[in-house]
Amino acid sequence: MDRTHRTRSIEAATSPGSAAVSRRARLRDDLEQVILGEAERVFADKGFDGATVSDIAEAAGLSKQNLMYYFPSKQALYERVLDDVLDDWLRSMNALAHSDLPMPQALRLYIQAKLEFSRRRPAGSRVYALEVISGAKQYAQQIKSKVVPVLRKDIATLNRWMEPRQVKVSAEHLMFAIWAATQSYADFATQMQLVTGRSSLSDAFFAQAQETLTQMVLGALGSAEASA
Repeated sequence: MDRTHRTRSIEAATSPGSAAVSRRARLRDDLEQVILGEAERVFADKGFDGATVSDIAEAAGLSKQNLMYYFPSKQALYERVLDDVLDDWLRSMNALAHSDLPMPQALRLYIQAKLEFSRRRPAGSRVYALEVISGAKQYAQQIKSKVVPVLRKDIATLNRWMEPRQVKVSAEHLMFAIWAATQSYADFATQMQLVTGRSSLSDAFFAQAQETLTQMVLGALGSAEASA
């Protein structure tokens, strides 16, 4: 079943009197997910300014009017996409501040989670990157309230581990480097494909990236414990 046919089937099933309320609610949720998935891809390709509600409606197999029944404006849809992206992203990155593991193991899991998000949800990563690159004009307050506290907590956790070991590396800059390196596998995937001659980035490619980045970070910490 193509996307337009599937969308129309969901719309029909959510019309009054078509089914039980619980089924209509479930199908409404399914349609919202179709819209959000297509919106994520359109915003990743065109950015907030370049994307239109009509573009997203067409991609989702809906009329503009029907899409706006679910999301009344492009801004509301954009914010919901970024909300979903960040909620997914931040859930996967609890290996530092919320872990009792030794720091080298926690960092390894942290890098793995960041790369896995880039592999699994590259369009979402690019939507966030484009928002930040453009000056966070639409989503600055949410970034301050959602992302900044998590990053600061991770930096503080890393500092607490580094200070008694007299590691001469800035925890702040190390975290910036981890974020930049791991996110590049989504945001600059096309460049990597062109350089390597690949049509797509394979699981083996990501596994190699994970091991390389992990060894770079642990090497920067410079202790026997870190390299164990």
